[in-house]
Amino acid sequence: MKIAFFILAFMVFTRCGNSQSLDTVKAEEYIDSLINVANGLIRKNDLEKALEVIAAAEKFALEKFGNQDVAYAACLYNKGRVYYARNEYLEAEKCFINSRTIQEIVLGKENPSYAGSVHSLALLFKTTGYYEKAEKLYLEAHALYEIIFGKEHTDYTHSLNNLALFYKSIGNYEKAEPLYLETKSIRLKILGKDHPDYATTLNNLALLYQDLGHYEKAEKFNLEAKDIREKLLGREHKDYAASLHNLALLYEALGNYEGAEPLSLEAKEIWGKVLGKMHPNYAASVNNLAHLYRLMGNYEKSETLFLESISIVEKILGKEHLQYAASLNNLAQLYKIFGAHDKSDSLFRETKNIYEKSIGKENRNYATCLSNMAELYQAQGNLEKAEPLFLESMSIREKVFGNGHPDYAKSLGHLANLYNAMGNYPKAGDLFLEFATLNQALIRKAINYLSERELAIYLKEFSKSQNDLLAFTHKTSGQKLASSCFDNTLFYKGFLLNAAGTIKRLALSDTNAADKFNQLKSFERQLAIEYAKPVTEQKRVAELASKANDLEKELARSVAGFGEALRQVKWREVQQTLKPGEAVLEFVNYQIHSQQSPDSHYYAALILFPEGSGPVFVPLFEEKSLAGLLLQKSEYVSKNTLITQIYNRGAVPVAHHSLEGLYDIIWKPLNRILKDVNTIYFSPSGLLNKINLGAIPIPVPNGVGTETLADQYQLIVLNSTRQRVIPSQIKKANNDAVLFGGIQFEEDSTLSKMNMEPLLTSNSRGALSFSSIDSTLRGGTWNYLLGTDREVHSVEKIMRISGIKTSLNKGYDATEESFKSIGVNNSPSPRILHIATHGYFFADSKTNSQQSIVNRESEPVFKMSDHPMLRSGLIMAGGNAAWNGKPTPEGSEDGILTAFEISQMKLSNTELVVLSACETGLGDIQGNEGVYGLQRAFKIAGAKYIIMSLWQVPDKQTSMLMITFYKKWLDEKMTIPDAFRAAQKELRESGLDTYQWAGFVLVE
Repeated sequence: MKIAFFILAFMVFTRCGNSQSLDTVKAEEYIDSLINVANGLIRKNDLEKALEVIAAAEKFALEKFGNQDVAYAACLYNKGRVYYARNEYLEAEKCFINSRTIQEIVLGKENPSYAGSVHSLALLFKTTGYYEKAEKLYLEAHALYEIIFGKEHTDYTHSLNNLALFYKSIGNYEKAEPLYLETKSIRLKILGKDHPDYATTLNNLALLYQDLGHYEKAEKFNLEAKDIREKLLGREHKDYAASLHNLALLYEALGNYEGAEPLSLEAKEIWGKVLGKMHPNYAASVNNLAHLYRLMGNYEKSETLFLESISIVEKILGKEHLQYAASLNNLAQLYKIFGAHDKSDSLFRETKNIYEKSIGKENRNYATCLSNMAELYQAQGNLEKAEPLFLESMSIREKVFGNGHPDYAKSLGHLANLYNAMGNYPKAGDLFLEFATLNQALIRKAINYLSERELAIYLKEFSKSQNDLLAFTHKTSGQKLASSCFDNTLFYKGFLLNAAGTIKRLALSDTNAADKFNQLKSFERQLAIEYAKPVTEQKRVAELASKANDLEKELARSVAGFGEALRQVKWREVQQTLKPGEAVLEFVNYQIHSQQSPDSHYYAALILFPEGSGPVFVPLFEEKSLAGLLLQKSEYVSKNTLITQIYNRGAVPVAHHSLEGLYDIIWKPLNRILKDVNTIYFSPSGLLNKINLGAIPIPVPNGVGTETLADQYQLIVLNSTRQRVIPSQIKKANNDAVLFGGIQFEEDSTLSKMNMEPLLTSNSRGALSFSSIDSTLRGGTWNYLLGTDREVHSVEKIMRISGIKTSLNKGYDATEESFKSIGVNNSPSPRILHIATHGYFFADSKTNSQQSIVNRESEPVFKMSDHPMLRSGLIMAGGNAAWNGKPTPEGSEDGILTAFEISQMKLSNTELVVLSACETGLGDIQGNEGVYGLQRAFKIAGAKYIIMSLWQVPDKQTSMLMITFYKKWLDEKMTIPDAFRAAQKELRESGLDTYQWAGFVLVE
């Protein structure tokens, strides 16, 4: 359970009339007193008594003033509030509408009481899911507050805040953000920073940015709100505790559990002291702290706190309350994690009995409890006991939600895995296929309204079906399932890249399309809310679905590429693109769970030829075999005796003695099948993203000479082989190039003004000033790269001779601001974008114990975020300051250009991006979805080809490769793929070590 502290409430009104006599005044005061008493009872949740008091006030008002008076209207309004609190929404709606009607007749529309009734109706319709009605009423109330009070008034800012909260609640973040920012600006002007309302605005903005994944902004506003509340309210105030709690949730989302722990503890202590230990906020804070300790693996503390939370909930709400059952379920799940199966079973049974007694069997909670129990029995090996529970759970879910709901999909997956474990392969196979098909449909619905981060989390959960299908195919050698595996791979691998990022970029290409897209997202979000309800409680589903469908069709007609971005591709369509001598390889990886080999990762290839009945499934190797061939740390000595240290930061070169081993495990199983093939389109997966396949040596007759896979095949790397059907499209709007190089990374511009080179330089584009420290560690200084200055000048000369208009950004002019100015204001992006600088990638702090213990407050978000596209990026001018934790001046960029920031740009006119920097090909490898990092960012932004690096390559050899490539492409008029292959071959034949020429790859 999470607590988010927003301000969104009913306006509290008494009568609003002008009195003429003493008796009238006394009567109005009496009605006011009754309403105030009722409001106090509402705050105490004594709704029955509140309704009695309001009824007395209403009767008195009718007797004294009749049914067309503001006093009677005030009674109706407050009676509506009571009905709303009792969840009697129809009665509440009648009261609000009647109150509004009287106020309009007596007072007119431009009156605070009338505006308040409109606002309350808006809140009611929002609560009941009638979002279009709610939006109209929110906008009407907002317009009235502006007329009545003007923009520089606190009531106007409350209206702004509530409208923003409405848009956030339906997922329309694009409309919510500017409203919050306007609220912040006005409150700062009229109230100043030292005011609780200003702190509330900062708090709400922080929660919005956290939802959007903008953690740096979220942290900034959270900290500022916390400081203001501490100054104004003190450290023992419930609102200060709320700020601590929200900040703790942010750090928990970032994976910084050690940073979250003291904040959660302090919030709990404050709430316990101020609100008492028998308060819902305190119980929730105990529960959330227990959840945090569970994530940290501290099960003993987690158990103690879950037990405390259960005890409080029992005393506050009783043992038959749904919240008590939910708390028991939390503890049961904990016991399951650390193997206390008997305790877990007992708690699940108690939970099940509470649900059955309180709400019956045909509901989500009961079905989930059955499923949890079945999972426990399966984990114990009691498969026969698990089967009827899984079947009953699925039956309830189908009856309550229908067979298109995520819960029903979970049941399919559970049963498929159960029958697989039982050896009933026919049943398991059918269920795996049904599971995969339903998951595709669910994700296809979600693509239009979830943020990329939300969709990544959603997809990560549902991509388990792909893993299970692949593992099942591996286990049963089921070639008949290979076609489904291939279709699934086409769907999952790169789906976020080709859909979520692309439709967002296309839809925001003009104001008209952007408005329609935001409207579509709103409809889809509303649909998602409705679909989450039982079928009998769903409202307006057909109407909303029709509106969403019409909008999507309209966008597909009016925005070029929108429809293609959402199009699903099947293996037969890929096959139809192939010519004789060509083949497609989709590499996949998957986990196989068994007692003999727990959590083993395997790799396979799905191969497709121009002719044939369908894809071929070829198992390859276990991941540990490949991992053993990758160096943890190695030294190479080049001809000029320069020693370059290579660290295991993700992609690493391969030891010379291990190269043949790569051929044996990766390619030898494929060689026979590919004997008549000369061109291979392939998409890597998992650790294969870290290897340049073209550099792998192949056996030669009699052992005379050396050849690599690149000599035998034309290897074309794709993010997903569905690009054969829907290729990357660019509009060549110009023949321009923008280059960045010779960048000064320090703040002080003295060196630039004196036209001097820095004293400290690096020979590798991934090395810090001290070579003994890996750049994934915090601190250090990025040194000047002398070779990048020479490189961009040489490349610029080649480009100019070829008739390309160039723009060169060097020194302190190579800023993050200048980079982000590319493609803005509807100006086309350049044909070529060449960036020669340092690149970085940080591993997930959740998987790195050394990183997780660092003080979060001293670490920028780009080093600690759980979003991989914030932990990957490029260093621009002046970036050393932010890298070392120094504050960035207001209104300035920090010089750390993250992959996430790049993904928001518009580069649809860019044919080629050259990342002449180290480790620009790295990023989080998330299942079969691909690499989350700079590669993904530039593809989302719209670039066609990307040249990037897999490991640290010396400065000199990088420049040699780049200059050779440009000459072959621009001077010799080769295609980009041919020019790149020819350049690498030339460097290899010149005698360079493998790691010096194979560190860069071209991806389309």
